[in-house]
Amino acid sequence: MDLKGALNKINVTADWIGLRHVTEETNISAVRDFNPQANSRSIDSGIMIEALVDGQFGYYGTHNIGDESIQLAAEKAVSLAKSASNNSVCNFEHSSVRPPNLGRYVSPRSVLPDKLSLEQINSLLLDANNWLKYSDEVVSIYAMLRHVNTRTRFVSSSGADIDQDFIFVNSPISVTAKDGSVIQTRSESDTCYQAGLEDFTKINIKERCNKLTKELSELLVADECPNETLPLVIAPDQMMLQIHESIGHALEIDRILGDEKNYAGWSFVKMEDFGSLQYGSDLMNITFNPNLEGEFASYEFDDSGHKAQKEFLIKDGLLVRGLGGLESQSRSGLDSVANFRASSWNRAPIDRMANLNLEPGESTFDEIIGSIDRGVYMETNKCWSIDDYRRKFQFGCEYGRMIEGGKLTRTIKNPNYRSISVPFWNSLSMLGDETTFNMYGTPYCGKGEPNQSIRVGHASPTCLFDNIEVFGGV
Repeated sequence: MDLKGALNKINVTADWIGLRHVTEETNISAVRDFNPQANSRSIDSGIMIEALVDGQFGYYGTHNIGDESIQLAAEKAVSLAKSASNNSVCNFEHSSVRPPNLGRYVSPRSVLPDKLSLEQINSLLLDANNWLKYSDEVVSIYAMLRHVNTRTRFVSSSGADIDQDFIFVNSPISVTAKDGSVIQTRSESDTCYQAGLEDFTKINIKERCNKLTKELSELLVADECPNETLPLVIAPDQMMLQIHESIGHALEIDRILGDEKNYAGWSFVKMEDFGSLQYGSDLMNITFNPNLEGEFASYEFDDSGHKAQKEFLIKDGLLVRGLGGLESQSRSGLDSVANFRASSWNRAPIDRMANLNLEPGESTFDEIIGSIDRGVYMETNKCWSIDDYRRKFQFGCEYGRMIEGGKLTRTIKNPNYRSISVPFWNSLSMLGDETTFNMYGTPYCGKGEPNQSIRVGHASPTCLFDNIEVFGGV
């Protein structure tokens, strides 16, 4: 559509007007226990109009993109902004929180999704079911492909014009087996990335299935994880959730300011902690990096038009910056990052994670394992809990191995660990190098009222933490 033309036709009195048009096509194919569960395609499209009046923003969305509907939505956005100005705690200037940037972003892609037919996709998913059904002990199998094409265009009365074209891919697989009273599952649910379908191949899927079935057969006869305080090595797929829960949500500035307190909780981090809190050991470097090609939440601009760039949130273990966009910068006085994001056309942007990564170190996987006389290695989250302040946590994993005499030895089932965020990160003693570094993500990060589920990415190397309480039995 002619979004600039639509903007020029709006007739309201406001200090600034912005239009964000979003069209999202979601394709899902799934096969469970050799039975097709889904072959669906859905399209969602609409426009969010935002207006700045008397220092406050008002938002109103419409799925009808006709001139009359856009005019009506703009009038309602202006009305809401005026109402908000009667109870404001911070006044905004569009020049500081809505930069007039120009630009374009396109997800990397080699094989466009329409190059694979539904027949080809379902054939690969059925193949995955066959590879996962490795014995009569298998009681449940699941394989799915979700690919989403999202196109956003943002224009404003101050001259912004930003066009971004994304392809998001998620291909979870799972297998559950039962031997007597023992039930175990191995899965890959966080293989989320931006690309075409070049990695959705028979070879790739078979390799993933073979790894899961091998480890599942081990788990059915494995001993329980011991209940001890031991060195703990965590694989990147579990580090994804560790970073997300004990760092990401804790550093969201709107959350620290209290915006989420009545819903998703607050944070143990205080405003005065920035620049002074030793969040972790000097090996710990956490970056906000929407520019990492192929990671799930990569982009060029956030939904305020702020240009994205890599920023250190934690440098050598020291907390230096939070996850706050330009509006939070105005409210808090803390330096911003480009993380002001909305989940769709019918939601207003708020502070969100994007790609939040633990930078790699210098140790190989063998060097990490070789440094441990007795410890535990864990992969893949199974269950988790963390308090409202993002301080105390407990995570359970699907798969574990004992480390004995500097070697990975016997498999253990039901491995769990618990700790407290700052002491835990300060116990980080070895950090894997680039060869251990992997990217994961999730499309289900929830926050906000009304709720928004948004895509985030996390990348990490393999990590060693000292003196962690591990336990079994879940």
